[in-house]
Amino acid sequence: MHLTQVAPTGSMAPSGRLPANLQQFEARFSTEEGCRAYLFQLRWPEGFRCPHCGSGKAWAVRATLFQCSNCGSQTSVTADTRFQDTRKPLSLWFRAMWYVTSQKNGASALGLQRVLGLGSYRTTWSWLHKLRRAMVRPGRGIRHFGSVGGNDRTGIPEQLSVATRAKADARVLGYLGTA
Repeated sequence: MHLTQVAPTGSMAPSGRLPANLQQFEARFSTEEGCRAYLFQLRWPEGFRCPHCGSGKAWAVRATLFQCSNCGSQTSVTADTRFQDTRKPLSLWFRAMWYVTSQKNGASALGLQRVLGLGSYRTTWSWLHKLRRAMVRPGRGIRHFGSVGGNDRTGIPEQLSVATRAKADARVLGYLGTA
């Protein structure tokens, strides 16, 4: 096994600005290395820090795996993220994020499937919902899903009984982890 020391922020750090258009996006995130460098900078802006002992020294065991020189634990830039254990390339995930966030009227699973060339609608639907959940700001404050016209943002019709709406609200809040 060949070990090399992980560079601090300098050589792996992506530029601070996000791409403004598709051409800039592809130039920066078309490779796995570009995506991993960006995730490295997001996770460890001051350089690598072991999640177990806090040491700042690590070795690259593989392109995707780092081993702490102090405690020996191994971690990667995708550990404990939505990308952990994915079988698809990070560059495909990044393209999905670009597509979802750049659509003026929202993205559909079918549209995302067509753009990415994914074979399975179920996979695409799952990705889209993972990305949507990730885009929700934590602690943004959740109000009662009362009506604002015929339907509110839960899609629960206003005409339902109070008891039915309360049960539906509880399910939605439980799903969001706030109940």
